Amino acid sequence: MSSFFTVPSAQKKRKRDASSNAPKKRITAQKNHGIVGGRKGAITPKKRLERDESISGSDSDDGDEDSDIPSDMQEDLSDSESEESEEETAAERRLRLAERYLNNVKQNVDEAGFDAADIDRDMIAERLQEDIAETKGRVYRQLASGLALRKSSQTFFRTNTHAITSVAACAPYVYTASKDLFLHRWRTQDLPEHQYPQTTRRKLQKPAAPPRRKPELETWIRGNTAKAGQRFYKRHTGRILAVAASPDGKYVVTGGEDKKMIVYEAATLKPIKVLTHHRDAVTGLAFRRGTNQLYSCSKDRTVKVWSLDEMAYVETLFGHQDEVVDIDALAQERCVSVGARDRTARLWKVMEETQLVFRGGAVDKKSKHPGVDKRSLLAEGTMDRIAMIDDELFVTGSDNGSISLWSVAKKKPVYIEPLAHGVDPPLDPHSASAEKKPRSDEIPAPTPRWITALKTIPYSDIILSGSWDGRVKAWQLSEDKRKISLLGSLGGQDTGGSPTEADGNDEEQDEDDRNPAYKQMPQRPIEGIINDITVFERGDRGKDGLCVVAAVSNEHRLGRWKVRKGARNGGVIFEVPRILDEAVNGDANDGNSDDGNSDE
Repeated sequence: MSSFFTVPSAQKKRKRDASSNAPKKRITAQKNHGIVGGRKGAITPKKRLERDESISGSDSDDGDEDSDIPSDMQEDLSDSESEESEEETAAERRLRLAERYLNNVKQNVDEAGFDAADIDRDMIAERLQEDIAETKGRVYRQLASGLALRKSSQTFFRTNTHAITSVAACAPYVYTASKDLFLHRWRTQDLPEHQYPQTTRRKLQKPAAPPRRKPELETWIRGNTAKAGQRFYKRHTGRILAVAASPDGKYVVTGGEDKKMIVYEAATLKPIKVLTHHRDAVTGLAFRRGTNQLYSCSKDRTVKVWSLDEMAYVETLFGHQDEVVDIDALAQERCVSVGARDRTARLWKVMEETQLVFRGGAVDKKSKHPGVDKRSLLAEGTMDRIAMIDDELFVTGSDNGSISLWSVAKKKPVYIEPLAHGVDPPLDPHSASAEKKPRSDEIPAPTPRWITALKTIPYSDIILSGSWDGRVKAWQLSEDKRKISLLGSLGGQDTGGSPTEADGNDEEQDEDDRNPAYKQMPQRPIEGIINDITVFERGDRGKDGLCVVAAVSNEHRLGRWKVRKGARNGGVIFEVPRILDEAVNGDANDGNSDDGNSDE
């Protein structure tokens, strides 16, 4: 039977708690130094100094309490530490230094004039609230008031290809597709990092303007129409009409007139999989937000669901009575689509296997637009574009130039914005008639410009639209979610000579005069038809602004109904900065100060 006296000496030794006993023994040794100084093995001053250094080194390794102390405070603490360290424990020393550091930070913050609300915005609670609101599918981001549209930079890049039909973005990369079977991968410019002093009495530094450099072409791939009969050819043999990039940046998918959907490796544009389930041209693609679930629409009047994780087909959604020309999706397992001449928008609930039908064609008969063909306003020929704002709201664009706001709770549009991009200029009498002296009634009335591109920033109040008037227009969703209003424009003024009394430019000019923040800088007009728009946010949740990319072409993406002669094929990049709202010397900077952030 083992006892304390029979246990080996190696097991008798008890482990010492370094966190509590070591500092206390050090202090005891220091106090009894005069008593044991003459004995054998006494602690000499030199040994005591070495022991104190070793113990302090172990404390710094465990807690590293001195690492958080600024350099300017270390000199002030050096004199008092030598006296106080001999009579306090390590825990007491950490507490004392922490209190002194917090007092110093508090004093500096008070002098700089920072508001507690600015610090609270960076807390985790706000981020969690935003994530919860996004999962519920509601608008929770008010971005319109913080965008400096008039300060946006404009950069045009040319592709040297045929008509650009679609554009997709996965920051910082942009992908463009064209009718001559090209797929390009571009890298956009990197914005400079802004340095803001946190503990200074001077004003905040003015952020540098975005550089105006063209995007860099990294790689491209092209199909071949001559190999249309080959079964296992992993490239397009018909015009590419749609492109989409996965949210994780791993895949890029294109769809074309050859009924194919091709999945590429995003980094190298190497074809991975060819999907051939559609029976006609693929006209639209959309990824479910945050996943690799893909929705596609086609001229075969169907919408199909795919899973790129398994590279497999999931199911087909039937219901449209005409070609499905556009599609969009957000976080929930549902999508919306428009059916061209059947003039319907449909919300597909994939899990419930149900659909909601929203019939277009409704117009505001009370509004008067002199000089415009009434038939073009009353007759909505096709619904060509659709984009989701949140899981309860979406917008559509038609060939009669109107943008309609829809709610899933109503079958009719909540609001209609007629002539969103104005009307085409009237024809020349001599070119419209063969007579030498044509009469005025023989000249057709001006027709509205189609809505050829439509995009939203999900879960926000920003809507972007495009046509061929030389501008990308930004619209703001009202707080009650029942109306949209013009926020501003990206691009130069219209060079087509359209009458201002008919296209609504008078109202826009009045808005610019009332609100100088949205007054446009001199910019070049976008020459051509805007076939598609994509947007991504700069910085963490758009703190550095937005990057808007518009695909520009000399003809419409689905045909040649409208051709702009002399227009160049390529894209336009707009870098839209945010209006700074930082605290300077205790006063909030509302953009009207003299530090370069004014809206003069």
